[in-house]
Amino acid sequence: MTRVSRRGRVTIAVLVVVFLLFTLFDRVVGAWADYLWFSEVKYTQVFTGVLTTRIWMFLIFGVTVGLVIAGNLYLAYRTRPLLRPHSAEQHALDRYRLFLLPHMTGWIILVAGLIGLFSGLSAQGHWQEWMLFSNSTPFNQTDPQFHVDLSFYVFEYPFWRYILGVAFTAVVFSLIGALALHYLFGGVRLQGAGERMTAAARAHLSTLVAVFVLLKAAAYFLDRRGLLLDKFPTQDLYGAGYTNINALLPAKEILAWISIVVAIAILVFSNAFMRNLVWPGLALGLLALSAVAVGGIYPAAVQSFTVKPSQLQKESPYFQYSINATREAYGLKDVQTVPYAADNTNPPASLTNGTDPTVNNIRLLDPAVVGDTYTQQQQVRGFYEFNPKLDIDRYTLKGKDGKDRTQDYIVGAREIRYDQLQQNNWQNRHSVYTHGYGFVAAPAAQVVCGGQPFYVSGFLSDNTKPDSQAGEQCASPTDQIPVTHPQIYYGEQMGDVYAVTGKAKASDRDAEFDRPTGGAGNQDQYSTYDGSGGVAVDNFWRRLLFSAYFRETNFLLSGVLNDKSKVLYVRDPETRVRNIAPFLTLDSDPYPAVVDGKILWIIDGYTTAATYPYSQKLDWNTAIQDSSTGGRVFPEPRQDVNYLRNSVKATVDAYTGEVKLYAFDEADPVLKTWNKAFGGKLVQPRSAISESLMNHLRYPEDQFKVQRDLLSRFHVTSPEGFFSGQDFWEVPKDPANSTADQPPYYLVAQLPGQNDSRFQLTAAMAPRKRGNLAALMSASYVNGQPKFEVLELPANTAIQGPNQTHSSMTSIADARRELTQFSSQNSDVFYGNLLSLPVANGMLYVEPIYLKAKNETAFPRLQKVLVAYGPKYMAYADTLEAGLEQLVKQVTGQAPVPQTENPGTDQNQGGGATTGTGGGTPQVQDAVAAINKALADLKAAQVSGDPEAYGKALKALQDAVARYQDAVKAATPAPSGSPSPGASGSPSVSGSPSAQPSSG
Repeated sequence: MTRVSRRGRVTIAVLVVVFLLFTLFDRVVGAWADYLWFSEVKYTQVFTGVLTTRIWMFLIFGVTVGLVIAGNLYLAYRTRPLLRPHSAEQHALDRYRLFLLPHMTGWIILVAGLIGLFSGLSAQGHWQEWMLFSNSTPFNQTDPQFHVDLSFYVFEYPFWRYILGVAFTAVVFSLIGALALHYLFGGVRLQGAGERMTAAARAHLSTLVAVFVLLKAAAYFLDRRGLLLDKFPTQDLYGAGYTNINALLPAKEILAWISIVVAIAILVFSNAFMRNLVWPGLALGLLALSAVAVGGIYPAAVQSFTVKPSQLQKESPYFQYSINATREAYGLKDVQTVPYAADNTNPPASLTNGTDPTVNNIRLLDPAVVGDTYTQQQQVRGFYEFNPKLDIDRYTLKGKDGKDRTQDYIVGAREIRYDQLQQNNWQNRHSVYTHGYGFVAAPAAQVVCGGQPFYVSGFLSDNTKPDSQAGEQCASPTDQIPVTHPQIYYGEQMGDVYAVTGKAKASDRDAEFDRPTGGAGNQDQYSTYDGSGGVAVDNFWRRLLFSAYFRETNFLLSGVLNDKSKVLYVRDPETRVRNIAPFLTLDSDPYPAVVDGKILWIIDGYTTAATYPYSQKLDWNTAIQDSSTGGRVFPEPRQDVNYLRNSVKATVDAYTGEVKLYAFDEADPVLKTWNKAFGGKLVQPRSAISESLMNHLRYPEDQFKVQRDLLSRFHVTSPEGFFSGQDFWEVPKDPANSTADQPPYYLVAQLPGQNDSRFQLTAAMAPRKRGNLAALMSASYVNGQPKFEVLELPANTAIQGPNQTHSSMTSIADARRELTQFSSQNSDVFYGNLLSLPVANGMLYVEPIYLKAKNETAFPRLQKVLVAYGPKYMAYADTLEAGLEQLVKQVTGQAPVPQTENPGTDQNQGGGATTGTGGGTPQVQDAVAAINKALADLKAAQVSGDPEAYGKALKALQDAVARYQDAVKAATPAPSGSPSPGASGSPSVSGSPSAQPSSG
C-alpha cells in the first residue's frame, strides 16, 4: 500500500490541530462565560458539580472501556502463532499484516482510543444517574413484591442498567476485535488442514463469550426487579401482573442460572476437556432455546390459558398494587371525594343578593383572550408587549366599601418586543432599550367602560391611563400594587437578547430608555441600571470573552462600554432556573407577582422519576396539553414519568435576576437526593418562604393536569371497578375549541364542604363517551399545604356538562341571532372560560363573550355573558348581574324562559341525545332526563350482570329516544322561505373564527 508523503502528513496534522483549536476554543469560551454567569447568580456549586462529574465519568468510563478493548486486542496480537500454515487464505491476508505490523501498537491505541472516546462521551451524558445513585436517599417504603426500598428502583436501578450496557459494549467490541486479529494473524482459520483455531485463540475467545454469558445472567437477575416496571399485557396498567410474577419471574431466575452453567461449560469444555467448540456451541444453543421456551412460550401459554379466561380473578391483587402505587406516586393518595347531588334545578335568590361568596367572585376576564386588550391599552409604544396568555393571581386590596377584599386579578408584565424597534441597530437593541416597565393588574371579576378591564397598577404615567367614558372611571386613580423597581430586566419575552448597562461616572447622561411619560412634548424618561444582576465587562479580556461568546465585535469597538459596564444575559426566568436546577421539570406557565414591593417571577419545579414500581407511566408533554397550551411547531421529545412531586418553588427577581429555590415538599426523597448531590445548600428550606410569598403561591397547573388525567381512571380504587371501566371519566373538550381538552381555571370560590373562599384551580369532568357532568375537581393550598378535592355527582345524574351547556346557551334565539350579526359586521367573536360552579346544591354555568373589530388596533371587549342554572333556566345578557337577575326572575315567572333554537347537530363527543337542544321545551327537557336515567340504569345493569335489568333499561332507553325525537320535531318551527340569521345547523358562530381557547 502507498504511504502518505511527509507534506501530506504535515497538512493533515495542521488541519487536525486547527480543528481542535477552534472546537476547544469555542468550548472554553462557553465554559468561561457560563462560570461567570453561575458566579453572578451565586450557584457555582452547580456548575462545578456537574462539570467535574461529567469529566470524571468521561475519563473513568472512557479509559476503562478503552483499556479493556486495548488489552484484548494486545492479547490477541501477542498470542498470534509464530508460524502460519501456507494457504491461499493466509497469502491473501499478507498485505494487511504488512500494513499493520510496523505500527501495531499505534493501531491498537487508535482503535481502543476511539471506542473509549465515544464511550466516555456517552457516559458523561449519564451524570444525573450517577449523582442519584451515589446520593441515594431511602423512601422508607417498599415494593409489594420483593419488599425492597423504593430508592433502589428510583436511584439505583437505572445506573445498574447503564453499567450492564457499558459492560456488554466493551465485551462485544473486544470479542469482535480479538476475533478479527486472531483471524488476521492465523489464530483462526477457515481453510487448510489441522486445527482451525489455536489453543490461545480458543482460550481467549471462549473466555470473552463466557463473560458475555455471565453478563447476560446478571441482566436476567436485574430483569426480575425490572418486571415491576413492565406493562400489563391486556390492561393500560403498569407493574408485574399474574403472568409476570408466576411465569416470567421464575423464568428469569431459571435463565440466569442456566447462563451461569453455560458460561462455566464454555470455559471448561473449550479448554480443559474436549478443547473444541462443539460443546460450547451446544451450550449456547441450549441457552437460546431456553430463552425462547422458558422466557417466551411458557409465559405466553400462562397468559392465554390461565389468565385470559379469568383475568379479574387472577389479576385483582396486581390491579390493586398498580392503583395504590399510582395514587401514591402522583400525590393522589389523600384526595378527598365528596358526593354532590346537584339536584337543585331552580336558581336561588343568593345569585343576586350578594350572600354567596362564589357568585361574588365569578371571573369574567379570560387571561387567554385579554392579552391583546392589555397590549393595546397599556402598550403606549409599539415595542411594548404582554404575554399573549396572561396570568392569574390573587391580591388583597381595599374595595369600594373600604374593606380589604381578596380576589383574583389578571396580571402581566409589560416587556420589550425587540422585533418592533423602529431602529433595530446593535446599540438600541442592547444598550438603549434594555428593559420593560410595569406590573399591570386588573380584577378578574370586573369590567368597565364598554367591556374593558379596570386597571389598578403598572401605569407608565398619569397621562397614559385609559380615559374615563360617560363619567365611568376606566382605571384606578392610584397604583394599588406599588413596586420599588418597576423595570423588567428579566422576563419571558427577552429570548436570547442580552443587555449592556452602566455608565462611567455618576454625572454621565442616562442612556437606557426607561418609559414614555406622555406629557408635554411627548418626552421620554431615561435611566441607568443599578441592580446586582449582570457580569462586569470592565476590562479588555472580559470584552474579548463576550465578543467571542456572542460573536459580536462591538464589545471591542463600541464606545458604549466602559469600566462600569455589565452585561445581562440568560434573561428568561425559566432558563435561569433550569440552568441552576437542571434536574427539575419546570411548569410551563411562570407567572409574575409583587412580593414585598418586588416583581418576582414564580416558577413551579417538579421532581420526577420513571422507575417507580407499579406506577402508571405517561408522557409528560402529552399529559399537559390542552387548548391553553396551543400547538407546537415541533413536537417536544417524549418525557416518561411515573412519579411526580411539586417539590420546589423558584423565584426570579425581574429587576436583579436573583434566583431562589425553596423546598416546598421537604419530605420528597428525590429532592433530598439532589440537594445532597450539590452540597446540601442548593435549595433553601421551606421555612425560608416568607408569608408574603406564600400568599402568592398557587397550585401548579401542569401538576393539576397530570393528576386530573390520572384521576379520570384512578378515582376508581377497586380492581373490579377498574376492570369494568364503566365509571371512568374524561376531560371534556373545550367548548371554545372542540379539538382540544378544556383547560382548568383559577378562581376565588367557596365550594361545597369548604369553610371559606379559596384561590383554587378547578376543572369539570364528564363520564367517558358521554357529555353530561360527572365530577368537579378542585386543588388549592390550605395553611400552606396542598389539598385536592373531588365533588362527585351521582352516577345517574342528568346534569349537563360544559359542552352540552354551551350548546344550550348558544341556542338561545337572541344569542344566535346577535352573534351571527356580530360576526357578519367585521367583528370576531371569542368565547371566554366556561366556568362550572357548584352553587346552592345546583350547577351554575357562566361564559363571557368578547367582540373584537377586524382591524389592527382593535382589542377584545367583553360584550355579553351567557349564564345557565340547571337544564331549563338560561340567560343571554349584557352583564353578569343582569344575566343572574334574569335567572332568578325566570323561576318566579317575572321573566320568560328564553326560547332555544334546535342546533340540529351534536357538538359533543359521545354525548348522544343528552346534547343537542339542551334547553328547549319542557317536553324536550323531560325526554333528555329520561334518556340520561335510562343510560345510567343500563350502565348499572352491565356492571351487575343482571340480564333482566339490562333488557328493561334498554327498552326504557329506546322509549326515551323516541320521546326525544317527537319532542324535538314538535319544538322545531316549520321552515320559512328564507332561513333566519340564527338558524344555521350548528350553534357555533357562523363566519367567526374558532373561539380562543380558555385557560386558567
